[in-house]
Amino acid sequence: MPYFDTASAAPLHPVARQALTAALDEGWADPARLHREGRRARMLLDAARETAAEAVGCRPDELSFTSSGTQALHTGVAGALAGRSRVGRGLTYSAVEHSAVLHAGEAHQRGGGTVTEVPVDRNGRVDPEVYGASLAADTALACLQSANHEVGTVQPVAEVAGRCRELGVPLLVDAAQSLPWGPVEGDWSLLTGSAHKWGGPPGVGLLVVRKGTRFAVPGPRDERESGRAVGVENVPAIVAAAASLRAVREEADAEAGRLRSLVERLREEVPRVVPDTEVVGDPVRRLPHLVTFSCLYVDGEALLHALNERGFSVSSGSSCTSSTLTPSHVLKAMGVLSEGNVRVSLPVGTPTEEVERLLTVLPGAVASVRQHLGGPGQEEDRGARVGPEEGQPDAERRELTVDALGRRCPIPVIELARVIDRVPVGGLVRVLADDEAARLDIPAWCEMRGQHFEGVSGTEYRVRRRS
Repeated sequence: MPYFDTASAAPLHPVARQALTAALDEGWADPARLHREGRRARMLLDAARETAAEAVGCRPDELSFTSSGTQALHTGVAGALAGRSRVGRGLTYSAVEHSAVLHAGEAHQRGGGTVTEVPVDRNGRVDPEVYGASLAADTALACLQSANHEVGTVQPVAEVAGRCRELGVPLLVDAAQSLPWGPVEGDWSLLTGSAHKWGGPPGVGLLVVRKGTRFAVPGPRDERESGRAVGVENVPAIVAAAASLRAVREEADAEAGRLRSLVERLREEVPRVVPDTEVVGDPVRRLPHLVTFSCLYVDGEALLHALNERGFSVSSGSSCTSSTLTPSHVLKAMGVLSEGNVRVSLPVGTPTEEVERLLTVLPGAVASVRQHLGGPGQEEDRGARVGPEEGQPDAERRELTVDALGRRCPIPVIELARVIDRVPVGGLVRVLADDEAARLDIPAWCEMRGQHFEGVSGTEYRVRRRS
């Protein structure tokens, strides 16, 4: 069964498996102890740190291992803010950062700090000029991911880092998605990564704090990992993580070109074989192995199940796969369609025939979900009510009201699509919807279908027919 979800977690690399097995025999002791077993574990830990530092492009004494990429982000944000508290309490980050950064920002705000969110364009990319202009005199820390985890867009880190350096603001880079493909360029100050993104074992993250960066871990400190992580280091897992990072880097150039061509095939063919589909993310400045697309009139979770039944493991940023039933903040910030969202992230070594087979089964999977939901062209009534305007026969009706209150995505958009042709060109359709995803998906549908979105007031969305 093809596994196309390496953006969430990559399969354990064979080199990582070998290193982990060997380190379980040699590196099980506490590396802080002076006995023979402890010194042996310390030697393995130090060697792993040097290997990881070389791959990142930093000094070994600047790199600490943490229990996860999330912990690395939380610690990095909190430590940098605490270290520069005399400068100010401002935190700046892009609107598409990983949720770990957003959660750190929420905690910072609860403690009395301020947060500035930098917008992105429709491809999910920040403008370096806009980012630089968002930095204020009291900005203590700026954050920018190197590449987005949902849509694959690569950010202009070097340009943003230059502007941050000019203003004396440290930049923290979340490099979890890009580290397997190469070091992060630019004069950044802090960097984080996560081993299970590059074929290492889960439960290992890394945090780099470059020399000269003010940093103070808040709360109780441990004597390990420069006080930036707590508890005994998981030496076998760390050794495996470092070994796999070095291994994937050696494969990166050859695999990047091959996977990029497969992703380009998907980007071109998916909209052709699946009508009403939008490929999202930057078409050029992107990760080589990742493509994301959204399908109109499709429930994201249902589509993932349909693809799983056909033998493909993929993921989604769709609102319908979230336990909170709210749209992906990344897709929302980009202003693109969130319903029916599918993220395909190819592992190293993916055969061309598996990608071709995905293109073969995808149209049927989407069609089955659309049929079940009663999309346009289907006869099934999903329960939304269309209100006729009093005193107007069908032929003269210039306004319709669709009541989709209480209906989850993508039903409000489906009902809008079903009735838009029932008003003349220039006519108005009012959609009543209280699902949060409608705020993103109805305007996105209008852009995709060439209709005019007039705006929203409360739960009423106004759509003017153009054609």
